[in-house]
Amino acid sequence: MLTVTELIGGYTKNMPVLKNLSFEVARGELFGILGPNGSGKTTLLQMMSGILTYHSGEILLKGKRLQDYRTKELARVSAVLPQHSTQAFSYTVKETVSLGRYAHQKGLLQSWSMEDEEVVQRVMKQTGTTPFQHLPFDQLSGGERQRVLLAQSLAQEPEILFLDEPTNHLDLSYQKELLDLMKSWTKERDLTVVSIFHDLNLASLYCDRLLLLDKGRIQINDKPNEVLKRERVQAVYQTDIENYPHPNVPKSQLFIVPAHLAKEQETLVINEQYIEKKDDWLALKSPIPLKTISLGMTEIGNGWYQTFVNCHNKRTFDCSDPQKEMIEYLSAHGFNRSETIGMITNVDLKTAAVRFYQEDNISIFIVVTAGKRNFHDPHHVVQSEKVIGSNIHTWVFVNGCLTEEAFIQCLVTATEAKVKALYGYGEETMTEDSILIAASQRGTDIRHGESMESLRKLVSSGVYECILLAIQNE
Repeated sequence: MLTVTELIGGYTKNMPVLKNLSFEVARGELFGILGPNGSGKTTLLQMMSGILTYHSGEILLKGKRLQDYRTKELARVSAVLPQHSTQAFSYTVKETVSLGRYAHQKGLLQSWSMEDEEVVQRVMKQTGTTPFQHLPFDQLSGGERQRVLLAQSLAQEPEILFLDEPTNHLDLSYQKELLDLMKSWTKERDLTVVSIFHDLNLASLYCDRLLLLDKGRIQINDKPNEVLKRERVQAVYQTDIENYPHPNVPKSQLFIVPAHLAKEQETLVINEQYIEKKDDWLALKSPIPLKTISLGMTEIGNGWYQTFVNCHNKRTFDCSDPQKEMIEYLSAHGFNRSETIGMITNVDLKTAAVRFYQEDNISIFIVVTAGKRNFHDPHHVVQSEKVIGSNIHTWVFVNGCLTEEAFIQCLVTATEAKVKALYGYGEETMTEDSILIAASQRGTDIRHGESMESLRKLVSSGVYECILLAIQNE
């Protein structure tokens, strides 16, 4: 659809903004352009849309040189939604949108046809501008104006649409609606969309490919997950970020750490001083939220939690809906539901194994409850009396900053250590155990190599020892 070859342009021939750019955009593709301020994004968009001339190179639109298009002919093929727009006359919203039909009108009188009216009404409905179609354009908010100008661009019925930060001034719902609309048109109508994005996460979610510019040159032109690598984005944008997959779709999402929070990242050591015990519950109350992966009774999965509770089952639970009962228990005992992970054990909490381990600059704190008897099976699945570890709860608190990989490594290592500890008893084990890994995300950065290996060894030996100790205490 669009081919750019050895493009040089902007400012002067001796000081060009764009330096020898070459790439292609396929028909029906949503193509995103990224880059820090001053990298040449808007200059490139204006050259591709015919607004700016260039010094050398070539731009082909549908196989035809851009400069060979007549103005009205180009307007029937492409449309542009600029970042900022002003109008000299106070047109109504409908009149503003109707200007997009100019390229399709014929003859000297350029009469308004039924088709023109149908197109204008359709695009106003699609962009949510119909309710205020009779209002003056200059009385609208920034977000409303942006939607009207988008409707005007769509009214041209272009084959390729150029957008300069299309979500600028739009609230969250309209950002999603606009980009959902663009994405659906690329699939259903074969519309080609080329858009500048400052929001890298939106670009990742919606674009088929991304072009990353840096100082007027192409850093990379590839699929979003390849372009938005942590090291690459940090190098181009000169800022610290973290990169994690979206929870529901196979796309990367980037996260920044505000400077005021980064300054507060003083070292915190989770240890026995944060443990609180009562007759029927044991809790660890951290002074800050801890990043956690949990396979417990409540809050399974990832999250940030500050309180971790293990309550003793005195047969008051009927276990018909254990998760609901656990939630009610936490609320009844004054625990903040949104920041608490809860578990139930049938083991006397006085037998819990609580140990702190440290090697060099890496330390962990482990809490384990385990027992060989008192297994309560409401469904009567297990008939054997030789059941060990019927409610083994393993908590591993890491005083350091873990990556997603490190969390998984800790989870696997702790599970392996549990199996190893129970193997020597030669008795049946239950699968209704729970485990959690929590990290302060402060202090030592544990990503890979020696630090990861040291952590793995601490978790392995610590969990093994604490499980055996807890069983012996019971």
